[in-house]
Amino acid sequence: MLLYCSVKRLSNDTDTYLCCMSGLEVKIINQSSNPLPAYATAGSSGMDIRAHLDVPFVLKPLDRVLVPTGLFIELPEGYEAQIRPRSGLAIKQGITCLNTPGTIDADYRGEIKIILINLSTEEHVIQHGDRIAQMVIQKVEKCTWKETEKLAFTERNDGGFGHTGKQ
Repeated sequence: MLLYCSVKRLSNDTDTYLCCMSGLEVKIINQSSNPLPAYATAGSSGMDIRAHLDVPFVLKPLDRVLVPTGLFIELPEGYEAQIRPRSGLAIKQGITCLNTPGTIDADYRGEIKIILINLSTEEHVIQHGDRIAQMVIQKVEKCTWKETEKLAFTERNDGGFGHTGKQ
């Protein structure tokens, strides 16, 4: 199922918008001059997130920085926003997100900020408006634990960390 985001302004007095995605309404405040997060194509899973900076910032090799976006969201209970790297930025410049995917919980109301790291050997300048990450909205299932003495046997069972070897 494709999700489309139609955006409408809630008030002319504020920068508060409502994003409607196949019936899911997400309130968003945009304190930046950047466009709202949007899907680049009909088949996109993530919406591009942009840097909200007063001045350009130089990210040196192996440095990490918390980049503001000017965005604040109100997710409905039972949903999360995941922050993920942009593949082009990662492969072309070696810039990626730490804590990936980063989780924005439904009860968080602070500014969305992106943790970036420069894994290349060259400095990278981040400008205001640069697309620095992508955000995916996901439904979250909650669980209750059921303690037990045994777990069901599987062919894999406790094999992990490359246990299947090369084929």
